[in-house]
Amino acid sequence: MQYSDFNAFKKAWAFKRDDPKIPTEDLEKIRVLSEEFSNNIWRDYVSKEQLHPDHLTPNDWLKMENHQMGRAHWESCWDSEDHSLPDEVLQHVGHWGDDTVVFFCYHSDEVIETTWVVFSRYWKNFLFFDNGPILFGKKKKQAIQFFSNGQCQLLSRS
Repeated sequence: MQYSDFNAFKKAWAFKRDDPKIPTEDLEKIRVLSEEFSNNIWRDYVSKEQLHPDHLTPNDWLKMENHQMGRAHWESCWDSEDHSLPDEVLQHVGHWGDDTVVFFCYHSDEVIETTWVVFSRYWKNFLFFDNGPILFGKKKKQAIQFFSNGQCQLLSRS
């Protein structure tokens, strides 16, 4: 089975909050991948060796300088009443279409699949857990890693 029961997902509370509220029709588009599928996505897109963002090494592509395209500050936008992602993030992934499938990886066993439009509307819910999660689009070169210091690394898998 490709998906796990969303209600059994230990981070589901962040998506069921009243503030910011996610309507049911969009909540249904946020799907938790099964552990097996999560591991496959993580291995194919993030790291073949490490299981958690905290453990990535200079040998992992996300940590290689030639893949790092810049930094942005996300926390001030997250704290504001504005629901938009930081401009630098939007510019970095500006060509992604609304229906682009995106993966948000907390670690190798916890990966969420949704669309870019859903992520961009409710990104604040995803970032209640900000210890290094990685966002990337299926068949896209751009990626973003978010850090608890309020910054994110703009990346390109090239």
